Amino acid sequence: MIFRQVPVGPMQNFSYLIGDGNSREAAIVDAGWEVDKLIDICNEEKLKITKIILTHSHYDHVQKADELASKTNAAVYLHESDFNEIKKAIRNPNIKITKIKDNDEVKLGKIKIKIIHTPGHSPGAICLLAENRLLTGDTLFVDAIGRTDLPGGDSIKLFESLQKLKKLDDNIEIYPGHDYGDVPFSTIGGEKKTNPYFKCDTKEQFLNLLGMF
Repeated sequence: MIFRQVPVGPMQNFSYLIGDGNSREAAIVDAGWEVDKLIDICNEEKLKITKIILTHSHYDHVQKADELASKTNAAVYLHESDFNEIKKAIRNPNIKITKIKDNDEVKLGKIKIKIIHTPGHSPGAICLLAENRLLTGDTLFVDAIGRTDLPGGDSIKLFESLQKLKKLDDNIEIYPGHDYGDVPFSTIGGEKKTNPYFKCDTKEQFLNLLGMF
């Protein structure tokens, strides 16, 4: 599997490239900024972008998805619960989007990308599991978590989503949607040790840490 973490835009975003070395197909995860940069990287790797997968519908992750799709003819994927919201964040509201849901698999050559629905930051937030790499969008950051005070945010659902992620193998690497940590990526096991929000085992602990009690 070819994998690239790409810093983009003025808000410390990461986009990601996942590529199959045999078929030369590539997926871009999140397309909020710098479309030409993403295309150039794929060209350097001799990859063809066939899929664009969006971790949620906030504009800094999706606002260039229609432009990237237009330039590459790639299919766009988004969780069904964020489908209506994306129209507010992109210039072409008529863009064709394939709705995905929990436990779906998006195939990229021989690579299977598992969809894990992790609502909380937004109703349709997802994480993507590709081999030993988990792309966490704005659900889980290095030593932090996504906000729940934006429209559609839900602190209880985010807690439940984090509990789901804690069940994954400790060696799974996590790659967040923003470069907010001291390092650009971590592991499930590492976050269990250092991330105060990920350490919480009860809703009461979690809400108290968020200042909601």
